[in-house]
Amino acid sequence: MKTLVDNARSFPTHVAQRAEEFRALEVGQCPDVLFITCSDSRVVPSLITGARPGELFELRTAGNIVPEYRNDRPAGEMATIEYAVRVLEVRNIVVCGHSHCGAVSALVKGDDLSAVPAVRGWLERAAPRAVRETTASSPDLAEAVQRNAIAQVERLSAYPCVRERVEQGELSVHAWYYEVHTGAVRAHRPESAGYGHFLPL
Repeated sequence: MKTLVDNARSFPTHVAQRAEEFRALEVGQCPDVLFITCSDSRVVPSLITGARPGELFELRTAGNIVPEYRNDRPAGEMATIEYAVRVLEVRNIVVCGHSHCGAVSALVKGDDLSAVPAVRGWLERAAPRAVRETTASSPDLAEAVQRNAIAQVERLSAYPCVRERVEQGELSVHAWYYEVHTGAVRAHRPESAGYGHFLPL
């Protein structure tokens, strides 16, 4: 914690050295990408993409799961997606799964999550049934994570705001897979042979 506090204390000096860049942020934000990824501390979107402040709108959830769109049950994740698409008018959404994902691993292995009932409830409620079934039948965690990312992209298509802008040609949705131990990033190519085929960017 001390290192984090020390960096936070010295950050104004860093900002002062790039005053013009940071002053522009006063006007507002205009990100091009909504980046949906896992809460895992090893996954750092700005580090992976080299994004500057104001370039990525981020949503982080356990297992980079996108909950089902429900008008009668609004949730922070739904609000974030809707705001990014309708208000900020992002032109791209990236759903990025990652290697060594604890949430997907729990689905694959059928872990006992009784000690973490909120996590268990999130995975049971939010993880699409297709993901729970396919991950449970696949011992390959990387494949399960990739299938999960694709499932979240498919679930996003049910969001009215996403569906409308995709149909208008104003929004693209992508599934990525990030290896935390190598830094390699792969993207899903629907046109390639094989379900869940991910190729290097």
